[in-house]
Amino acid sequence: MSFLKSFITKPNFVNNIIVKNFNLVSSPLTIRNSSKITKITRAPGILSRNLTSTGLSSEHEVWKLGRLNHVAIAVPNLTKAIDFYKNILGAHEVSDAMPQPEHGVYTVFVQFGNTKIELIHPYGDRSPIKHFLEKNKMGGIHHICIEVDNINAAVKDLTSRKIRVLDPEPKIGAHGNPVVFLHPQDCGGVLVELEEVK
Repeated sequence: MSFLKSFITKPNFVNNIIVKNFNLVSSPLTIRNSSKITKITRAPGILSRNLTSTGLSSEHEVWKLGRLNHVAIAVPNLTKAIDFYKNILGAHEVSDAMPQPEHGVYTVFVQFGNTKIELIHPYGDRSPIKHFLEKNKMGGIHHICIEVDNINAAVKDLTSRKIRVLDPEPKIGAHGNPVVFLHPQDCGGVLVELEEVK
């Protein structure tokens, strides 16, 4: 990535950059800024799709990525976890524990400014969180959740790019919105939840 470093450090790079025909496999990348036009030679294997201005594949229905909704933390002891965030860290908005039988978890949401932490604890013997906690006795980060405006379009587009969805049929999540999970092996080792928020 050293070839990008010189561009990123130039003044007004972020404000003035316009990327067109972002297809590094088949053609050069042209970067326009306030001073000149620079062509970067082909970098095979980085990207092979024509993108629209939103960064999405042009042959699919458009969907937009939103904000980080929450980070989910699996906890072996829900009472202790609530006490830590509420009484030690001083979080003012901590929800009651809610059972989510369809997902096999209890959930507690801790509000921090414009995002949340979701505390998750096993519900039932077949809970996927139970297996996670068997490997991670003290608990830990389980997944991140990112909002999208059209979950069906997102699933269709991502699967076409070889991103696996654990269950392509959206389920209703803890907020009453449709959710899906993306396979961590296709997401840099991170379990990613997409939640539709209109």
